[in-house]
Amino acid sequence: MRRDKRAQKSHMFRNIIKTIVFLFLIGIIFYLAPNYVKTDEVKGKVNLIINNNNVTSKLKKDMYVNDKKVIYLSITDVKNYLDKYVYYDTQNKQVITTYGEKIAILATEQNVININNSALNTLSGIEVKDNEIYLPISQMSNVYNMEMTYITDKNTLVMDSLDKELIKADISQKVAVKYKDTIFSKTVDKVNKGSKVIVVEEKNGWSKIRTNAGKIGYVKTSKLQNKYYVRQNLNDVKKQSTAKINMVWDYFSEYGKAANRSGTTIDGVNVVSPSFFTVVKNGNGKINENVGNNGLNYINWAKQNNYKVWAMVSNNANKDTTSTILNSYTLRTNMINTIVSLANKYNLDGINIDFENMNESDKSMFSRFIIELEPKLKEAGKTLSVDVTAPDGGGDWSECYERDVIGNVADYIVFMAYDQNGAYSSKEGTTAGYNWVETNLNKFIKREEIPSNKIVLGMPFYTRLWKEENGNITSKTVNMKNIDTVIPSDIQRTWDDTLKQNYVEYTQDSAVYKMWIEDEMSIKEKVGLVRKYNLAGVASWEKDREKNTIWAVIKAELENQTN
Repeated sequence: MRRDKRAQKSHMFRNIIKTIVFLFLIGIIFYLAPNYVKTDEVKGKVNLIINNNNVTSKLKKDMYVNDKKVIYLSITDVKNYLDKYVYYDTQNKQVITTYGEKIAILATEQNVININNSALNTLSGIEVKDNEIYLPISQMSNVYNMEMTYITDKNTLVMDSLDKELIKADISQKVAVKYKDTIFSKTVDKVNKGSKVIVVEEKNGWSKIRTNAGKIGYVKTSKLQNKYYVRQNLNDVKKQSTAKINMVWDYFSEYGKAANRSGTTIDGVNVVSPSFFTVVKNGNGKINENVGNNGLNYINWAKQNNYKVWAMVSNNANKDTTSTILNSYTLRTNMINTIVSLANKYNLDGINIDFENMNESDKSMFSRFIIELEPKLKEAGKTLSVDVTAPDGGGDWSECYERDVIGNVADYIVFMAYDQNGAYSSKEGTTAGYNWVETNLNKFIKREEIPSNKIVLGMPFYTRLWKEENGNITSKTVNMKNIDTVIPSDIQRTWDDTLKQNYVEYTQDSAVYKMWIEDEMSIKEKVGLVRKYNLAGVASWEKDREKNTIWAVIKAELENQTN
């Protein structure tokens, strides 16, 4: 019995010891665990918070404050966090920024920012330090449409986009703000009852907040009360129509006259692109304005039929002139200002840029042209579309475009999905096979990461008749409306399910003729890609090459795809 009692007491004692040890360990965990969590703040440096994210530790260059209390951020970090298309023009020693509807110029050794041609005086300008350009970021709130607050005692600059949602709330009782959404996490700040905080997000009973001291952390959602919107999300991006685009280019030479379309309609079309404007050869950025009375009548006709007018601006495939303009800030700006002026002069709805045959080495400067044109057209309320060829072609015709940049900046990028085998091809083949078109569409979407709803699929209203004779291959363009008159009526047409086209082959006068036909069937298949990939719509090259029956086909197929 005594041994049993001794054993019981010994067992109880061991349990008590175990409990004490357990509680002691729990206490240590509560005490020490928070100390293993680091905050985002970097001591001894200017901290930067952008839209409730402390990015200080990720900056490539340290921020600093000059003797005029102006805060500076490197151009490298501006590019990474605010404006990926910020550009330093070495020729003119100036920084060019684009944001929303604003284009801003900051010249070195000048305490001024030029925003959309309006001068804004600053305390100090661009500075160069250790071969790096630094921007007076605290002076640039108007440029980037941001509210900037410098918390002196915390050495922290807070930047909030004015077009993003902002919610505030009151703290219901004194509370510790945790680094993470757990009671084990380190306290990054303490907030008194009644203090106002910014609410970033709510999840699983915790709220991510930002305090007046610029500290970002978590509190229990139950500790917040009286939440209210300071501002709601503002969509500064031009809203695109829910209807699919059905555009047709209406081409005439720079020496011709606009077509007389009065008294006619084009079934289903909602955008027309007449070739009004051409870059003048060796003209220092001047634009040939080929509108005249015919063009004015054309615009009136389009407006009466509720067609948007996106006038084409062509470089006439003049490589040298294009290169000269693109590589000069002055000439490039002159051309941009002229384009915007013409769009306003003729009350156009948009501009379609068709620059082809450019130096591959100029592709970044063509992107600069689009980047600098876009905010000025946006300010004027005009749509910007840019025509590009298929990827992976020749340097001057394909690799001369940064499609990812164009697709990100412009309202629409138009894929000219034709001339798979063109006039200079060494072998016969289709003008636009379905499989080739789809393969390149996937490159736009997946490789170039262009949103599919910004891609307009360009389709041909023509094909080529190929002739093989004595070992030589030649071809000629045949418009869709003339195909039936070119092909002998007794020739059998064979459907190619890979190319989604009818094919003919026949011998005549010892020569072999081949044609891959563009007709109602092939065009319908191409329009079907709009639904498959949620494209913005289609564009057709060009008016007056088509069969009249084609418009009903395109219209019906697009209407079936509109959500």
